[in-house]
Amino acid sequence: MASEISPKAEISPKAKIGDNCKIFPFVYIEDDVVIGDNCIIFPFVSILSGTRMGSNNKVHQGAVLGALPQDFDFRGEKSECIIGNNNIIRENVVINRATHTGGQTMIGDENVLMEGAHISHDTKVGNRCVFGYGTKIAGDCEIHDGVIFSSSVIENAKTRVGRGAMIQAGTTFSKDVPPFIICTKKAEYGGVNFTMARANGIDEKVLKHIANAYRLVFHGKSSLFDDIIQIEEQVPDSPEVRSILEFLRATQLGIIAKI
Repeated sequence: MASEISPKAEISPKAKIGDNCKIFPFVYIEDDVVIGDNCIIFPFVSILSGTRMGSNNKVHQGAVLGALPQDFDFRGEKSECIIGNNNIIRENVVINRATHTGGQTMIGDENVLMEGAHISHDTKVGNRCVFGYGTKIAGDCEIHDGVIFSSSVIENAKTRVGRGAMIQAGTTFSKDVPPFIICTKKAEYGGVNFTMARANGIDEKVLKHIANAYRLVFHGKSSLFDDIIQIEEQVPDSPEVRSILEFLRATQLGIIAKI
């Protein structure tokens, strides 16, 4: 089915638009852009060169996709902003493309980016994440599946957030947030995110094991290296516990504060 494109939209003839899209007046789309099928692009959206967007996305008024990276190392190189399928991108969201040739900013599938959220250059976002009002994600961050950011969160550069974590409103953090936990406004451990873990089908026995693992990490006085050894020795194995260990071993900046 042919797309419905307003004659008042400014779209480069070199851009590739999929089938059954609806593009409203005053949308601006540059040359090197690919948009998949069944997307809705509301008025005053700008989609800039290097953007590759999948199917069934809704992009609301004032959003800018593939914006030039706000990075002092940027020298005008070609790079990409990759957006998956079934995402909701609300008003005034900004997503920057990557800084260097071959680089990619990546947004997965079924994410919700609420009004005023900003995803910076080279950041990688998984699937089914929620970015609350005014949340700002700096460059080179890594965000795994099912993460929830409440409103006005600031994630500083090169940090990681593990699967199923929740970041409370108004938090600013500069260290990694491990999987399945709540990060408090003081960027401290706030317990296991039981509600989301249960919603994702993690059973009660495994939840107890996760809580025990984090009791070793956040309530003791030993180093993270020793915490990892203790988890391996004391906590029964499961895919979730293995994912925690993998995340902890990979940290470069350290993890958020113990309580």
